[in-house]
Amino acid sequence: MSTGRPVVWIDVVGLTARLLPHAPTLAAIAKAGSSRSIAGVVPGVTCTAQATALTGLAPSGHGVVGNGWFHRDTGEVRFWLQSHALVGGETVEQAARRVATARGARFTAARVFGWFAQGAPVDLMVTPKPWYGSDGAKVFGVHGHPADLAPALERELGPFPFAAFWGPRAGLPSSAWIAHAAARVLRAHRPDFTFVYLPHLDYDLQRLGPDHPHTPARVAELDREVAVVVEAARAVGAEVTAFSEYGLVPVATVETPNRVLRDAGLLAVREGPFGETLDPFASRAFAVCDHQVAHVHVADAEARARARDLLAARPGVARVLEGAARADVGLDHARAGDLVLLARPDAWFAYPYWRDDRRAPDFARTVDIHRKPGYDPCELFVDPALRFPALRVARRLLAKKLGFRYRMDVVPLDPTLVRGSHGVPPARPEDGPLLVSEDPAAAASVESLADLKAHALGRLGLRD
Repeated sequence: MSTGRPVVWIDVVGLTARLLPHAPTLAAIAKAGSSRSIAGVVPGVTCTAQATALTGLAPSGHGVVGNGWFHRDTGEVRFWLQSHALVGGETVEQAARRVATARGARFTAARVFGWFAQGAPVDLMVTPKPWYGSDGAKVFGVHGHPADLAPALERELGPFPFAAFWGPRAGLPSSAWIAHAAARVLRAHRPDFTFVYLPHLDYDLQRLGPDHPHTPARVAELDREVAVVVEAARAVGAEVTAFSEYGLVPVATVETPNRVLRDAGLLAVREGPFGETLDPFASRAFAVCDHQVAHVHVADAEARARARDLLAARPGVARVLEGAARADVGLDHARAGDLVLLARPDAWFAYPYWRDDRRAPDFARTVDIHRKPGYDPCELFVDPALRFPALRVARRLLAKKLGFRYRMDVVPLDPTLVRGSHGVPPARPEDGPLLVSEDPAAAASVESLADLKAHALGRLGLRD
């Protein structure tokens, strides 16, 4: 065993100091221990924030410049990749194991739905991982390590409710399943360090905005699932530190930088039988949009100057960072765009590049997180323009059951439906990331997401 207590991290996405009073379990921990608003990272999005928490590095160090990025070697925009090899730097698990091994001590770690879990230096892992058939079919499922962990959890808890993890039906059941899975991992295996990801608040706070009257109820119902993890942590003598990756803010303006670039003749598309697709090779400039941050990739100096001037003039754009100036927000990395756009606090960036919705790619109207060249929160909605949407869904599900090819094309193309976003630092700290810890001294040492790694190593008794 390490010389300190086991540590459990609970990543409570979207929790802020303003929302904490609606979470009685977490508020009680804050009162007995400590809490404070902390600095996040730019972009304040899941993959980047988790990479910073785990490594203690800015994106310039770990290389995770967003939930996805343009891969220059393949000419593809890829979002939501899961390989741990994409993360640069030493993670908290790697550092703890290194120190423990040098001392002749044992160290075990677990990730329950934390990102970049595949190939991660952990002993126990559960992560979402569908199967894909050669005919284009997709079957939902979870993957884990060791091999019998995920099947055992699904036997105990039932199949993971994938429809509640993302898409128009995203909601509490997915976070509840994750919480109960984490509790079982804690009680059965007693890891020294455990990372648990609970995304529930992300959904309605994007759909409706954080100021919606339903928000306190969403916070309270998630807090009840947090309590499941906290109870298990206390049963095995572990110390809990909860934190959020970012806070969400209300948005009223959406910018579509790719349409601006296309209108200027800088962005090219490929016409095809399934609509228009972005052509990175023929484009002189295009944007990879990710909430309130966009990475603009350009082919030459002239295109960069034109793109910079055009996009800087947009009312929803607060700053355009170029070259060395990207270091101002820790995005001076080869994976980042040649230009980095930061949105105004009430604006966000949507990925659409087509001018006519009739020529939108077929995947635009579906939940398709891997083919879209940008993040799409419209996937959280059913298109309000559809007549009898439930019947449409039922017909698609029947086609699936009968073995026919189908598209669940119910996602709207209207980005103005989105009411909440995140990515840039909020105007007020109480609307940003939050730390809540059973350690009374945590608030004095953890000022940002980047400080969480050192804090965990200290509590484990495994700091260098």
